[in-house]
Amino acid sequence: MLPISKHVIAGGTAFLLCSTTTHAGEIWVTNEKDDTVSVISTETLEVIQTYETGERPRGITFSKDFSRVYICASDSDAVQVMDPNTGKILHDLPSGEDPEQFVLHPDDKHLYIANEDDAITTVVDVESRKVVAQIDVGVEPEGMAVSPDGMVAITTSETTNMAHWIDTTTQQLFANTLVDSRPRHAEFVKDGSEMWVSSEIGGTITVFDVATQTEKAKISFEVQGVHPDRVQPVGFEFTEGDTYAFVALGPSNHLAVVNAETYEVEDYILVGRRVWHMAFNADRSRLFTTNGVSGDVTVVDVASRKALKSIKVGRFPWGAAFRP
Repeated sequence: MLPISKHVIAGGTAFLLCSTTTHAGEIWVTNEKDDTVSVISTETLEVIQTYETGERPRGITFSKDFSRVYICASDSDAVQVMDPNTGKILHDLPSGEDPEQFVLHPDDKHLYIANEDDAITTVVDVESRKVVAQIDVGVEPEGMAVSPDGMVAITTSETTNMAHWIDTTTQQLFANTLVDSRPRHAEFVKDGSEMWVSSEIGGTITVFDVATQTEKAKISFEVQGVHPDRVQPVGFEFTEGDTYAFVALGPSNHLAVVNAETYEVEDYILVGRRVWHMAFNADRSRLFTTNGVSGDVTVVDVASRKALKSIKVGRFPWGAAFRP
């Protein structure tokens, strides 16, 4: 598939500018309403390419060697495999109905996919292009995570308000744990000892001890001048060494900066409207957030915790992933 455009799209909103040394790379952003992905240069902070996808692209991730990019085309009921060098769709993977988020197993072979309409998690072998398991989970599954050792996968279900723990050896559930209302995103810390789940309507992040699947801490958020109903945690990412977590707070239009050792919120950063997800650049000195309603990406300097620039992308940007 040929690219839509090779024209550069410049950012529109002025933010505080900081001088930061960064490594070359790209941030790939799915545009939910345009059926495209925008490619942003982490050096120039400009859109350098736009590619067509299937309908309603949301989740996005790369293979280990970055030779393939996987895209959840939710309304096409497929996970699409794209050549990131050309933007050509190579083939579709059988994903189950309405794939929203997924995670690639450390073996670089198995995708764990949340199927929102079917209340299942589908496991696909990306080499054979076959479904190897379908696991019943709660109603409206969305978030997906896999432990660093590859032994445990997590699916969060928005309506059941649970995190479902899957043994990746047997592809069977071995635990179900309650969280607050409408869980959206899940992540393990790098040593695998903790697993975090954001609850959008509950307004919290729940931290679990992985060994026991028990709640270890709960993090709440309060943005000055913003009604609590608009403080809705969705995506989040950890800094190098899991020292801090940057949390997207949805229609509050802010990121929260959480100390991942004390679980205290240390700062809030104003970004674009309805911030969904995010991705770091190569050295994690900058963070790129997808802002659905404002149709842009905010570049955040991690050290100063300041917004640097707004980059216009497509309509309703949703997912983000880094490529070196």
